[in-house]
Amino acid sequence: MALKPVVLALSRSGEEVAHRVAARLGAQVHGRAGRVEKADAYFPNALDHARDLFAAGVPIVGVCASGILIRAVAPLLADKRAEPPVVSVSDDGSVVVPLLGGHRGANRLAAEIAEGLEAVAAVTTAGDVAMGVALDAPPAGYRLANPEDAKAAMAALLDGQGVKIAGENIFGLEDQGGVVELCVSDAPAEGGAARLVYHPQRFALGVGCARNCDPDELWRLVQETLAEAGIAPGAVACVASIDLKADEPAMNEVAARLGVPLRLFTAEELEAHADRLAHPSDVVLAEVGCHGVSEGAALACGGDLVVEKRKTANATCAVTRSDAPITEMPGRARGRLSVVGIGPGQAAWRTPEVSRLVAEAEELVGYGLYIDLLGPLAAGKARSDFPLGGEEARCRYALEQAAKGKNVALVCSGDAGIYAMGALVFELLDRGADAQGVSDAAHRVDVVCSPGVSALQGAAARAGAPLGHDFCTISLSDLLTPRDDILRRLHAAAEGDFVIAFYNPVSKTRRTLLAEARDILLQHRPADTPVMLASSLGRPEEHVRYRRLEDLQVDEVDMLTVVLVGSSNSRLAQLGEGPRMFTPRGYARKIDGDLAAQAGK
Repeated sequence: MALKPVVLALSRSGEEVAHRVAARLGAQVHGRAGRVEKADAYFPNALDHARDLFAAGVPIVGVCASGILIRAVAPLLADKRAEPPVVSVSDDGSVVVPLLGGHRGANRLAAEIAEGLEAVAAVTTAGDVAMGVALDAPPAGYRLANPEDAKAAMAALLDGQGVKIAGENIFGLEDQGGVVELCVSDAPAEGGAARLVYHPQRFALGVGCARNCDPDELWRLVQETLAEAGIAPGAVACVASIDLKADEPAMNEVAARLGVPLRLFTAEELEAHADRLAHPSDVVLAEVGCHGVSEGAALACGGDLVVEKRKTANATCAVTRSDAPITEMPGRARGRLSVVGIGPGQAAWRTPEVSRLVAEAEELVGYGLYIDLLGPLAAGKARSDFPLGGEEARCRYALEQAAKGKNVALVCSGDAGIYAMGALVFELLDRGADAQGVSDAAHRVDVVCSPGVSALQGAAARAGAPLGHDFCTISLSDLLTPRDDILRRLHAAAEGDFVIAFYNPVSKTRRTLLAEARDILLQHRPADTPVMLASSLGRPEEHVRYRRLEDLQVDEVDMLTVVLVGSSNSRLAQLGEGPRMFTPRGYARKIDGDLAAQAGK
């Protein structure tokens, strides 16, 4: 399990058990607000919160009825090999039931909880019941080379065909000399429906390469090196190199193809192994500050060199072997900055990808209100709050924290790429160091951008379909955009008859541009053009109302309001549930034209 489980306490009767489980797992307790006295974080709705955690890939242990968890996550069920563990525990702690995620360690998690509570683990997975193990979930540090054959192998075992052990007995099963072979080997081995192959991940692959080396060149070198040494790719635990190469495409591609992490070391850390290098180089020392990158990086991961440095024109690699599988990764990861938009505020409008990136992050950076809107998902994480107006400092801090090897999430409302921090992050990366940019290390960070539901989309959905035809957005803040540019865009949009969404319409000190925008638009569209004012979208205080364009008043708008102004074709339909705003795209004209064409035949 990549993420730490969260224990859910839904009632006072199960609270004590929840804390016992959390202590056993080193996990947090999230409690139902108003029903649980003590928790690390509180949530208002159990179904919504469990669904949010599941979408983020967080293992869930719910001290509650199994049905609650089943109803919560049922709409999200898809790939059983990817879903996180979901385990229910009875309020009295007597029964532990793994519900989902058996392929991701749910049964082991349930067994551990049951042991701590002296309870019964109600495991129903056929293989676990019959043999006490899940053959497709080997112990940490071992990789199953042919998982697609696990189902057939387990079926054969349940059919009484027996098991035989070749190599290390990692499951502790009795060798019956049966039909199904469990083979544990460092070397490549052929698997099949009657032969499951497991590789102990004892090997560390050190790599080095010239800047912008062709990934295929390094990959071919790695493949040839492993093949000649008789090492299965699945036996490699990690790819390692110097931190100056954190952003090197070839190294990241090799790690991705092997399905293992890229681990990084400083030149000083690599130089500490200089006396063990088989091929020290003064040229490399002058270039990067250590006598060897590939051999040094492999040695920094532990073990002894089993493959000395091999090289091509632009790449090098070396391999070490440890006595035991490598489960605690040495060095540090490449830093990652996830630039995420959390939508207007409610969890239901936050994408699963954003929830996952937030859950994986070690530190959250952003305007404090936006981090608060994450609710329990932010609990237990380091957070750095910045005020409004501190945008550049916020982005620079996030990049520099990621440069230290941390996994950081820069939290924005709406979509991070729409009037938010996404563009500023890339602007800082595009600046030179002498132009108040960021450090060289920050330039090697992996920057991930994830889409969010924008305020524009949220407002449009509440209205109906006002963006059914061409539209644009204009920010009325002249803090970053010259006033003359704003006015020029207003005139162009008004003349073009676009539906317009106004962002940043007013502030305490900016009170005139919205009125000017209204007057400019009235020169080009009817006075009764519908206008929607949407405030605090997706939050309990959400407030939506409609006005005629000529009646739009500045005083009923604030910074939390999105102003949607229709085009000359937009309409306000009076329906049973209230007014709904829409902009026809022209289908009526198309239908009339089609009918006329048919009549003329």
